Amino acid sequence: MGDSDNTTTLPFVTRRRVLAGGMITSTALVFEKSALAGTAAATSMLPDPALTLWREWETTHKLSERLCRRQQRLETRLASSVGFPRVTVRMPKGEEVTVHSIEALNEVLGTGPDMAALRETAEAEFAAHQACWDAAAEETGYTAALRAEREAGDRAQDLLEAFSTTPARTLAGVAGKLDAVLREGEAWEECSEFPWPQIRSALCDLVQIAQQTMPEQFFHGAQRPNLRRRRAGCCFRA
Repeated sequence: MGDSDNTTTLPFVTRRRVLAGGMITSTALVFEKSALAGTAAATSMLPDPALTLWREWETTHKLSERLCRRQQRLETRLASSVGFPRVTVRMPKGEEVTVHSIEALNEVLGTGPDMAALRETAEAEFAAHQACWDAAAEETGYTAALRAEREAGDRAQDLLEAFSTTPARTLAGVAGKLDAVLREGEAWEECSEFPWPQIRSALCDLVQIAQQTMPEQFFHGAQRPNLRRRRAGCCFRA
């Protein structure tokens, strides 16, 4: 059957996250160097649990981003070669409606006996298309890639939530918390809305103050993060 303009929204597009075409800039907190400096003050400093947590989150976050891009590339190929599972139903009045899930099909046709035959036919057609998608997804590695990406994403989310109960002992730890929250928040839609501009400004202020009061703790070439950037973080690559 042909497609109709009356098409339901895909219920299973893999992620709502907005990922830029290029690699998201990896950030290394500008205070981290001082935490490992060979001065008496640094060597006597207790480890900062927030900074340790940030390092683990940073690694997991970067892995999640890479896996997300991989499974999205595979999904695009599958959508092109097989097509997302769907069925187009011709309603009694002649209108055609394309749905992408059994739940959506039930919403369109209802559960009444008058639609039983049409519903049974449509369910069988959808199941056949779903089986083709599942087989291709397994063969191409999409299923495994999606599972790995979800596991990494869940782990990154767990670490992010742990920041709320992990005390910071250094400016690096405070900045790490802000950096993680900001980068996670700005990876979603509407990231220009409250509170992301305010959090970005606070992180930039923290960096600037530390630059002025502790210049020896910065990597060469340090600069204030750009407030106009859609995706912010601190200003140094690892």
